[in-house]
Amino acid sequence: MKRTSFLAGIALVALAAPALAARQQCTVYRDRGCGCCGGWAAAMQSAGYDVTIVDIDRAERLAKFSIPEALASCHTAAVKSYLIEGHVPMPAVAHLLRVRPKTRGVALPGMPTGTPGMPGPKVPIAVVLLDDPTRVFYSE
Repeated sequence: MKRTSFLAGIALVALAAPALAARQQCTVYRDRGCGCCGGWAAAMQSAGYDVTIVDIDRAERLAKFSIPEALASCHTAAVKSYLIEGHVPMPAVAHLLRVRPKTRGVALPGMPTGTPGMPGPKVPIAVVLLDDPTRVFYSE
């Protein structure tokens, strides 16, 4: 191997290291047997997150994270210090982590079509704060 090729390779690794280190962990707790959560997890992976999926019973998941039934969906994700309930679009997740509001997290109740992991036509959505579900955090 030529010395210039070797040095170029070292430089590329050095440049890539910060990007690799910047990948954030995301754990997705999904209802057992749910198929659509994998689509949302894949969208998170495409957005640059390291995703781990954990199957859990719905009642156990909602109790574990204190998610009210009115805000529930089929999965709860944990990213940094935030919870993300449901099929929240990637721009809303990015906005949450950029703005860092004082909240436990955000929720997109139900399973609206056209959101990551949910097939069908796109419908208007409102992502709300878990601590104040009357406050819309993000909408499309």
